[in-house]
Amino acid sequence: MTDEVEYEYKSVQTVRGADGLVISKMQKDGWEFVEQSRGTLRSTLTFRRPRKPLPWPLIGAAAAGLVILAIIIGTATALSDGDEQKGKTAKSAAAASEKPSATPTPSAAEPAAEVITPENSPEFAALLKTADTCDDANADFATRHEGRTIAFNGSIVDMTSHGDYDTRYDFLLGPGDKGPNTTVGPAFKYEDVNVAELRLTGKDVPATVGVGDTFRFVAEVGDFSAVQCLLHLAPVSTETR
Repeated sequence: MTDEVEYEYKSVQTVRGADGLVISKMQKDGWEFVEQSRGTLRSTLTFRRPRKPLPWPLIGAAAAGLVILAIIIGTATALSDGDEQKGKTAKSAAAASEKPSATPTPSAAEPAAEVITPENSPEFAALLKTADTCDDANADFATRHEGRTIAFNGSIVDMTSHGDYDTRYDFLLGPGDKGPNTTVGPAFKYEDVNVAELRLTGKDVPATVGVGDTFRFVAEVGDFSAVQCLLHLAPVSTETR
């Protein structure tokens, strides 16, 4: 009797216009396209591929290797016990003869890293003008500057509830003031944050925010999702303009 094929499934969210690129990339990786659920600005794509069976000969070889490794470690530990005890005795004698330092030497303070802006970084300025959210420049920037802080004038392109939450959201941000009509720059994403975590500042701070609102975004660079073509950020502050 033929064994029934077992599949593993994967769902991927994409921004509008990137569906074809994502489907092509996933198919090259061996995934079969199953279905598509379209939203206003984003789509959810579902893929599947046969689950690879784990080869039993490889499992046996790995188990045997672990047994041999355990024997080697046990032998080495037993041989080193005597030397370790001798070393502890010698260190105790040396420590007793040393005088404690009067005051600890303070370490030099490291200078704070400069915030990356379009004004001081030609690389970032060019990134904000890219026409393709899946461009390799997005991944390169995230790789080089992950953990750094950036600041730019932008607007909220999309804002949706995160999962089943009523007060936590996923924000899609873009450079400039065009909100949902933004056509250039990376697709920046704040994921699973509430309005308080945006840390709103400036004049006339609003009680709520929505699609199309413009701000000066200061954020920490996260990773870039090549499948979703999203550059993840973490909010630091959001200044009204």
